[in-house]
Amino acid sequence: MQSDTLLHAANFSTLFVCMVLKFPQIFVLMRAKSSTGVSLNSLLLELVGFIVFVTYQMYYDYPPPTYLEYPILIAQDVILLLLILHYNGSLRHSLIYALVFVAGWRLLTVEKWIIDLAMSLCTFISAASKFAQLQCLWRSKDAGQVSALSWAMATYTCMARIYTTTVTTGDMQVLVRFIAMTLLNLWVLFTVLYYQKYRSSSKKED
Repeated sequence: MQSDTLLHAANFSTLFVCMVLKFPQIFVLMRAKSSTGVSLNSLLLELVGFIVFVTYQMYYDYPPPTYLEYPILIAQDVILLLLILHYNGSLRHSLIYALVFVAGWRLLTVEKWIIDLAMSLCTFISAASKFAQLQCLWRSKDAGQVSALSWAMATYTCMARIYTTTVTTGDMQVLVRFIAMTLLNLWVLFTVLYYQKYRSSSKKED
């Protein structure tokens, strides 16, 4: 009974956090009108990972509460993508991205082996998105437009999903993905906090 309550709490809290997860990052970009420090490549890879993951879960009829937040995250990522393209002066490329993502999503479920292969690569794709963001931060040494709150919430949701996956499906591929994403999200979070602190220190010295 207690484990059921904990499972429901983990599922509900994850869904709630994901409903607003990207909002801090969206608001930071809109306020700054700049995407400095935010990696476009990271966002595109994250979108690919999300689409593969939710398609895999739906294909194998996994319980909806274990993946319900992903359509919400995809919608928020699309808003972020449009903002980044807008501030980069590349909004006209949005139609191309839309066509590629829709075609790719349709291709995933054509054959069983395609979705299985895509899921086996999903962890590497999602990990690559985190490394792309880290590389962007290391290169710019500026986390001014990167929301630490969004990365903290992303870390929590992955930790919660480690628990829900363990007690529901037990899918090892999914479990490994969430463990890896937790560690990488923490790495990005600490890097963002470091550069934000470094930036604040530099301003005080000036």
